Amino acid sequence: MNFGIVLMVLGGFLLGGAYSIFRADHDAKGRTGVQVTFAVVLLAAAVLATVSGVLRLV
Repeated sequence: MNFGIVLMVLGGFLLGGAYSIFRADHDAKGRTGVQVTFAVVLLAAAVLATVSGVLRLV
């Protein structure tokens, strides 16, 4: 299996995790700052992994 494909799959999992964390909020309080920060970090990691995978395939 090509390493670029593995990076793209990893990016997809990280993107799903970021979406899941960002979507989970408390009914009364809403999203916490830590929750938003962690979602942004996961989103950045997902973008980096996906772009790295695409560049690796090219």
